[in-house]
Amino acid sequence: MSIRARLTYAFDAYCGWCYGFGPALRTFANENADRVDLRVLSGGLFTGASAQPIGAFPHIPGANERIADLTGVTFGDAYQQVLAEGIRVMDSTDSATGLVALRKQAPERELELAGALQRAWYVDGRDLSDVQVYRDIATELGLDPDATAAAYKDPASRAEAQQEFRELRRLGVDSYPTLLLHTDTGVHRLGGPVSRAATLTEALDRHLESAA
Repeated sequence: MSIRARLTYAFDAYCGWCYGFGPALRTFANENADRVDLRVLSGGLFTGASAQPIGAFPHIPGANERIADLTGVTFGDAYQQVLAEGIRVMDSTDSATGLVALRKQAPERELELAGALQRAWYVDGRDLSDVQVYRDIATELGLDPDATAAAYKDPASRAEAQQEFRELRRLGVDSYPTLLLHTDTGVHRLGGPVSRAATLTEALDRHLESAA
Protein backbone atom coordinates (compact mmCIF):
# COMPACT_ATOMS: atom_id res chain seq x y z
CA MET A 1 0.00 0.00 0.00
CA SER A 2 1.49 3.35 -1.04
CA ILE A 3 1.86 6.17 1.47
CA ARG A 4 -0.37 9.15 0.78
CA ALA A 5 1.21 12.59 0.76
CA ARG A 6 -0.10 15.04 3.38
CA LEU A 7 -0.66 18.58 2.16
CA THR A 8 -1.90 21.74 3.87
CA TYR A 9 -3.37 24.57 1.84
CA ALA A 10 -3.01 27.91 3.66
CA PHE A 11 -5.80 30.06 2.30
CA ASP A 12 -7.92 33.10 3.03
CA ALA A 13 -11.33 33.71 1.50
CA TYR A 14 -10.45 37.40 1.05
CA CYS A 15 -7.13 36.65 -0.65
CA GLY A 16 -7.17 37.52 -4.36
CA TRP A 17 -4.10 35.44 -5.09
CA CYS A 18 -5.85 32.44 -3.50
CA TYR A 19 -8.77 33.06 -5.85
CA GLY A 20 -6.37 33.05 -8.79
CA PHE A 21 -4.61 29.92 -7.52
CA GLY A 22 -7.85 28.02 -6.90
CA PRO A 23 -8.46 26.53 -10.37
CA ALA A 24 -4.93 25.13 -10.64
CA LEU A 25 -5.02 23.74 -7.12
CA ARG A 26 -8.39 22.05 -7.65
CA THR A 27 -7.12 20.46 -10.87
CA PHE A 28 -3.96 19.30 -9.10
CA ALA A 29 -5.97 17.86 -6.21
CA ASN A 30 -8.34 16.01 -8.54
CA GLU A 31 -5.53 14.60 -10.67
CA ASN A 32 -3.64 13.39 -7.60
CA ALA A 33 -6.62 12.35 -5.49
CA ASP A 34 -5.35 8.77 -5.27
CA ARG A 35 -2.14 9.77 -3.51
CA VAL A 36 -2.79 13.07 -1.71
CA ASP A 37 -4.61 14.02 1.49
CA LEU A 38 -5.18 17.76 1.42
CA ARG A 39 -6.57 19.90 4.23
CA VAL A 40 -7.50 23.57 3.98
CA LEU A 41 -6.67 25.99 6.80
CA SER A 42 -7.72 29.64 6.88
CA GLY A 43 -4.97 32.14 7.58
CA GLY A 44 -6.69 35.19 9.00
CA LEU A 45 -5.46 37.77 6.52
CA PHE A 46 -7.85 40.51 7.70
CA THR A 47 -8.40 40.17 11.44
CA GLY A 48 -8.36 42.51 14.41
CA ALA A 49 -7.26 45.98 13.37
CA SER A 50 -6.79 44.72 9.79
CA ALA A 51 -10.50 43.91 9.40
CA GLN A 52 -11.30 47.14 7.58
CA PRO A 53 -13.35 48.37 4.61
CA ILE A 54 -11.97 47.21 1.30
CA GLY A 55 -11.36 50.84 0.35
CA ALA A 56 -8.66 51.00 3.03
CA PHE A 57 -6.47 48.82 0.81
CA PRO A 58 -5.78 50.91 -2.33
CA HIS A 59 -3.45 48.28 -3.80
CA ILE A 60 -6.30 45.81 -4.37
CA PRO A 61 -7.54 46.98 -7.82
CA GLY A 62 -4.05 46.82 -9.29
CA ALA A 63 -3.37 43.46 -7.66
CA ASN A 64 -6.61 42.12 -9.10
CA GLU A 65 -5.57 43.14 -12.60
CA ARG A 66 -2.27 41.34 -12.16
CA ILE A 67 -4.00 38.24 -10.76
CA ALA A 68 -6.39 38.15 -13.71
CA ASP A 69 -3.55 38.57 -16.20
CA LEU A 70 -1.40 35.84 -14.66
CA THR A 71 -4.04 33.25 -13.78
CA GLY A 72 -6.98 33.91 -16.10
CA VAL A 73 -9.60 34.22 -13.36
CA THR A 74 -12.43 36.73 -13.74
CA PHE A 75 -13.63 39.15 -11.08
CA GLY A 76 -17.41 39.50 -11.29
CA ASP A 77 -19.33 42.71 -11.89
CA ALA A 78 -21.00 42.52 -8.46
CA TYR A 79 -17.62 42.29 -6.77
CA GLN A 80 -16.27 45.15 -8.88
CA GLN A 81 -19.18 47.28 -7.67
CA VAL A 82 -18.39 46.45 -4.04
CA LEU A 83 -14.74 47.30 -4.71
CA ALA A 84 -15.70 50.64 -6.26
CA GLU A 85 -17.94 51.54 -3.31
CA GLY A 86 -15.10 50.71 -0.93
CA ILE A 87 -17.16 50.35 2.25
CA ARG A 88 -17.53 46.56 2.69
CA VAL A 89 -15.53 45.35 5.67
CA MET A 90 -13.40 42.28 5.04
CA ASP A 91 -13.27 40.16 8.21
CA SER A 92 -11.32 36.95 7.79
CA THR A 93 -12.44 35.59 11.15
CA ASP A 94 -16.02 35.59 9.89
CA SER A 95 -15.13 33.93 6.59
CA ALA A 96 -12.95 31.34 8.32
CA THR A 97 -15.82 30.59 10.70
CA GLY A 98 -18.08 30.13 7.69
CA LEU A 99 -15.71 27.58 6.20
CA VAL A 100 -15.60 25.71 9.51
CA ALA A 101 -19.41 25.69 9.63
CA LEU A 102 -19.72 24.26 6.12
CA ARG A 103 -16.90 21.78 6.63
CA LYS A 104 -18.63 20.18 9.61
CA GLN A 105 -21.07 18.54 7.18
CA ALA A 106 -18.65 17.73 4.38
CA PRO A 107 -15.03 17.63 5.57
CA GLU A 108 -13.99 15.71 2.47
CA ARG A 109 -15.18 18.63 0.30
CA GLU A 110 -13.32 21.44 2.06
CA LEU A 111 -11.37 22.53 -1.04
CA GLU A 112 -14.66 22.79 -2.94
CA LEU A 113 -16.18 24.72 -0.04
CA ALA A 114 -13.24 27.14 0.04
CA GLY A 115 -13.77 27.77 -3.66
CA ALA A 116 -17.47 28.42 -3.06
CA LEU A 117 -16.62 31.11 -0.51
CA GLN A 118 -14.29 32.81 -2.95
CA ARG A 119 -16.89 32.74 -5.73
CA ALA A 120 -19.43 34.28 -3.35
CA TRP A 121 -17.01 37.16 -2.77
CA TYR A 122 -15.03 37.60 -5.98
CA VAL A 123 -17.86 36.84 -8.42
CA ASP A 124 -21.09 37.65 -6.60
CA GLY A 125 -19.80 40.36 -4.25
CA ARG A 126 -21.49 38.74 -1.23
CA ASP A 127 -20.68 39.73 2.35
CA LEU A 128 -18.81 36.85 3.99
CA SER A 129 -19.88 38.18 7.39
CA ASP A 130 -23.51 37.46 6.51
CA VAL A 131 -24.77 34.08 7.71
CA GLN A 132 -27.19 33.97 4.76
CA VAL A 133 -24.22 33.52 2.43
CA TYR A 134 -23.37 30.23 4.14
CA ARG A 135 -26.99 29.12 4.10
CA ASP A 136 -27.05 29.75 0.34
CA ILE A 137 -23.76 27.94 -0.27
CA ALA A 138 -25.01 24.98 1.77
CA THR A 139 -28.22 24.82 -0.25
CA GLU A 140 -26.33 25.09 -3.54
CA LEU A 141 -24.00 22.25 -2.57
CA GLY A 142 -26.65 19.94 -1.14
CA LEU A 143 -25.87 20.55 2.53
CA ASP A 144 -28.22 21.47 5.36
CA PRO A 145 -28.57 25.28 5.52
CA ASP A 146 -30.07 25.30 9.01
CA ALA A 147 -27.25 23.18 10.41
CA THR A 148 -24.74 25.41 8.65
CA ALA A 149 -26.26 28.58 10.13
CA ALA A 150 -26.29 27.04 13.60
CA ALA A 151 -22.66 26.00 13.27
CA TYR A 152 -21.70 29.48 12.06
CA LYS A 153 -23.27 31.06 15.16
CA ASP A 154 -21.68 28.51 17.51
CA PRO A 155 -18.73 30.10 19.39
CA ALA A 156 -16.87 26.81 19.04
CA SER A 157 -16.69 27.31 15.28
CA ARG A 158 -15.08 30.72 15.71
CA ALA A 159 -12.63 29.24 18.19
CA GLU A 160 -11.75 26.53 15.67
CA ALA A 161 -11.14 29.16 12.99
CA GLN A 162 -8.83 31.09 15.30
CA GLN A 163 -6.98 27.88 16.10
CA GLU A 164 -6.31 27.50 12.37
CA PHE A 165 -4.75 30.97 12.32
CA ARG A 166 -2.40 29.95 15.12
CA GLU A 167 -1.51 26.65 13.49
CA LEU A 168 -0.48 28.34 10.27
CA ARG A 169 1.68 30.79 12.18
CA ARG A 170 3.39 27.85 13.88
CA LEU A 171 4.02 26.38 10.44
CA GLY A 172 5.74 29.60 9.42
CA VAL A 173 3.16 30.67 6.86
CA ASP A 174 3.30 34.42 6.26
CA SER A 175 1.69 34.77 2.84
CA TYR A 176 -1.22 33.30 0.92
CA PRO A 177 -1.75 31.07 -0.91
CA THR A 178 0.81 28.63 0.45
CA LEU A 179 0.75 24.91 -0.28
CA LEU A 180 2.72 22.79 2.18
CA LEU A 181 3.90 19.19 1.89
CA HIS A 182 4.50 17.39 5.19
CA THR A 183 7.28 14.79 5.07
CA ASP A 184 9.50 12.92 7.51
CA THR A 185 12.21 15.50 6.82
CA GLY A 186 10.03 18.52 7.48
CA VAL A 187 7.54 20.81 5.81
CA HIS A 188 8.16 21.92 2.24
CA ARG A 189 6.41 24.53 0.10
CA LEU A 190 5.06 23.42 -3.25
CA GLY A 191 4.83 25.96 -6.04
CA GLY A 192 3.54 29.49 -5.77
CA PRO A 193 0.48 31.63 -6.49
CA VAL A 194 0.73 31.32 -10.28
CA SER A 195 1.81 27.67 -10.45
CA ARG A 196 -0.11 25.47 -12.84
CA ALA A 197 -1.48 22.07 -11.89
CA ALA A 198 1.20 20.25 -13.86
CA THR A 199 3.93 22.25 -12.13
CA LEU A 200 2.55 21.31 -8.73
CA THR A 201 2.44 17.65 -9.73
CA GLU A 202 6.05 17.80 -10.89
CA ALA A 203 7.09 19.38 -7.60
CA LEU A 204 5.23 16.70 -5.67
CA ASP A 205 6.89 13.99 -7.74
CA ARG A 206 10.35 15.40 -7.01
CA HIS A 207 9.76 15.49 -3.28
CA LEU A 208 8.30 12.00 -3.17
CA GLU A 209 11.12 10.56 -5.28
CA SER A 210 13.75 12.13 -3.04
CA ALA A 211 12.02 10.71 0.02
CA ALA A 212 11.75 7.21 -1.40
